[in-house]
Amino acid sequence: QVQLDESGGGSVQTGGSLRLSCTFSGSAMNSYHLGWFRQTPGKEREGVAAVSAAFRNTYYTDSVKGRFTISEDKSDNIFYLQMDNLIAEDTATYYCAAGSKTRYPALHTDRYDIWGQGTQVTVSS
Repeated sequence: QVQLDESGGGSVQTGGSLRLSCTFSGSAMNSYHLGWFRQTPGKEREGVAAVSAAFRNTYYTDSVKGRFTISEDKSDNIFYLQMDNLIAEDTATYYCAAGSKTRYPALHTDRYDIWGQGTQVTVSS
């Protein structure tokens, strides 16, 4: 079965950086939409960054543009979220996801049907 596993979360100070990794196993990831989402207690899961299956276009939510970058290592079946200039509002549990439902927007949860278990990111001053 296809399985996603996140790693790379942790605690950093404001202005610091982290790189999250998502290992994709059970199938090749190159034909899937790929995404990163985050969630805090009591709030809806928010789309952060994504790459489309067909042309590998990238998408970002406004609050992270210029700070976060999604990328892929296709040979190793891993994709990443590089997070720079972190701020307190970035504190959340981060999830990687994969899917094939193109009719939904790139940062909408309904586009995806395979999810990782999450990794915690905490930003403090």
